Order: sequence, then C-alpha cells, then structure tokens
Amino acid sequence: MSVKTPKVYNKLVRDRIPEIIEKAGKRCVCETLLQDQYIAMLDAKLNEELAEYQQSKSLEELADLLEVMGAVVQARGYTWEQLTDIRKKKKEERGGFERRILLKEVYED
Repeated sequence: MSVKTPKVYNKLVRDRIPEIIEKAGKRCVCETLLQDQYIAMLDAKLNEELAEYQQSKSLEELADLLEVMGAVVQARGYTWEQLTDIRKKKKEERGGFERRILLKEVYED
C-alpha cells in the first residue's frame, strides 16, 4: 500500500472546512491557533481574500473579505458596531467615494 503525499495548505480556513473535507472522504490535519498566531493568520487571510477579489471582481469574494474583516474586528477586541460607527463618522467628516474624485496634485504656496 502506497502512502500519498498530502497537499499542504497551512492557511486559516472557515470553521466547517474540516467537516466538509471529511464528508468528501478525505482526511485532514488541523490545529487550533493561539491568539497571536490567529491574528497573524487573519491578517494573511485578509490579503488572500483581497487578492482573490481583485482577480475575480466577484460579489462572493467581497463577502469573503467582509467575513474575514469581521473576524479581525472580533479577534482584536473590537465590535462590528465600533467599526461601523467609525466608518460613518469618517464618511460624515471626509465624505465617501460616490463622487469618484481623483486627486491629481496639490500645490503648496
């Protein structure tokens, strides 16, 4: 009997992924991260999801990005309400992006 070489991922995955893998008749090896490792992996996951969105431009990838952002907010001890309050305040003070303004140059006298 030959032993197959596993496909190595070493990446943060959603909570039900191991269950889904096992239901597909496969085996996986997982571990629970310590808090500092978890935050570092979440930061990496943000980059991964952003890159996937930038490639596909899909709403599904935006949803994944939002899910990871929610996990980062919680892992760093904040609440979603705090995040949205800050977003709203910044939008009130500095505006949003609706007007599509490209700042090209600023001259100082």
